[in-house]
Amino acid sequence: MITEGGGIPLAVGLTGGNVNDVTQLLPLVEAIPPVRGRRGRPRRRPDELYADRAYDSAQHRGELRGMGIDPQIAERGREHGSGLGAIRWVVERTIAWYHGMRRLRIRWERRADIHEAFLGLATCVICYRHVKTFC
Repeated sequence: MITEGGGIPLAVGLTGGNVNDVTQLLPLVEAIPPVRGRRGRPRRRPDELYADRAYDSAQHRGELRGMGIDPQIAERGREHGSGLGAIRWVVERTIAWYHGMRRLRIRWERRADIHEAFLGLATCVICYRHVKTFC
């Protein structure tokens, strides 16, 4: 994980275009910030992790279980119908919204902080568009 001087994570999971996503699964889970809410110690890990067949490996399943996370990963070689499609659709739709922003469709920036800044701006625009429909 690349950090700024104050320990703020800058580029977690940001890799080149020709690198498998599964290489960043565990660093991404480790970089989840504490979630504030109820009294007591803040949660740092989710109860479950949903992923597609690309993340299916016994090693990653074991490491996630060791962290106290129940891996809901589709298995290779099995038919569809695991029930993960309804949840994955939300993620695919969100990625499609980000790809609607031409600047993010292809990563042109060489610096990770600039790319993450554009991701933050795109998130604000997407949220604004959805909040506007409720008002």
